Amino acid sequence: MQANRIHINEFLNGSKDHLLLDVRSPAEYAHAHMPGAISLPLFSDEERKLVGTAYKQESREKAIKIGLDFFGPKMRRIVEEVEGLVQLQKNISTQDNQAPPAHSTIYIYCWRGGMRSGAVSWLLNLYGFKVFILAGGYKAFRRWSIDTLSYPFPLKILGGYTGSGKTRVLQELKNKGERVVDLEDLAMHKGSAYGKIGKQQPSQEMFENLLALAFAENYKLPKEEHLKANGGGAEGEKSIWVEDESQRIGTVNIPGSVWNNMRNSPLYFLEIPFEERLGYLVEEYGSTPVESLKLATERISKRLGGLETKNVLSFLQEENFKEAFRILLLYYDKRYLKGLHNRNEALSFIQNVECEKVNPLNAHFLLNQYQTL
Repeated sequence: MQANRIHINEFLNGSKDHLLLDVRSPAEYAHAHMPGAISLPLFSDEERKLVGTAYKQESREKAIKIGLDFFGPKMRRIVEEVEGLVQLQKNISTQDNQAPPAHSTIYIYCWRGGMRSGAVSWLLNLYGFKVFILAGGYKAFRRWSIDTLSYPFPLKILGGYTGSGKTRVLQELKNKGERVVDLEDLAMHKGSAYGKIGKQQPSQEMFENLLALAFAENYKLPKEEHLKANGGGAEGEKSIWVEDESQRIGTVNIPGSVWNNMRNSPLYFLEIPFEERLGYLVEEYGSTPVESLKLATERISKRLGGLETKNVLSFLQEENFKEAFRILLLYYDKRYLKGLHNRNEALSFIQNVECEKVNPLNAHFLLNQYQTL
């Protein structure tokens, strides 16, 4: 029985509830992959290099023979590893009190949907699994991601000075049934120089993959293969909430098409007193190791200024977090205000939402104040 080759939209829909395997090399997977995929490399990085060199410098047949030398001894291990992954997913479904999906069905992709996915799918089919291969491989998924990020999603932007608790408000909006894409969560960074502490950010390509899938899961996209055409999605589709951000979040950038869309979308600005936000930051970062806070401060020393940097470092050394964060909060407020002034006022509007405290329940106040959202 041969594996079924299916196109990207069908592959994405089908793989949501089944085992998704990436059979490319470890380095390819580490750089970027389809969200949710598990790495099951057919070749190591070195083996892939040898096969590729043979393909380019000698012949396709020579490359296949070398590949078979590597593949043969691994066949049993691959089958047993997949069996283990299937059993693990069954156990997780049982613990979550969910009906177990059809775990005998597996979705596989390689770089182009060619020999590597074909070889593994042949083996797993032979053993008894039902296998689907992504036609065009990971390259097809990347094209889909880029097209998806170019789509003009209707957005609502949640703004507010640093320390306004916007991430918690977004979560509460989601709890209330609103559509939300959390950019900072996907970027693994909280936005400021202090936002990378304790986090490992994805590559730019992986961030884009995560972002495209998050938007697609929140919106009914047109059925056309390419999504760049003008026009909206299904009638009545709700807008998606995202947090107001700089285009750069740590080491990754919001793609230009998404960024331009954000800058031309309505912004709802949480107005929260300075002292309330300061208290929130002390609570949020007060338990962070002092040395980590110092390193983060030094990264912005040129923009913060020599004197203010010295004062912040001195307060941190004394563990006087409130006064250290007071200086930093004033700095970030000025930067955020400058960014607000640079918005395209002709195409966007700003609504102020006055709140007394930093509280996720500000989401309720936001929705009540603007019933037409």
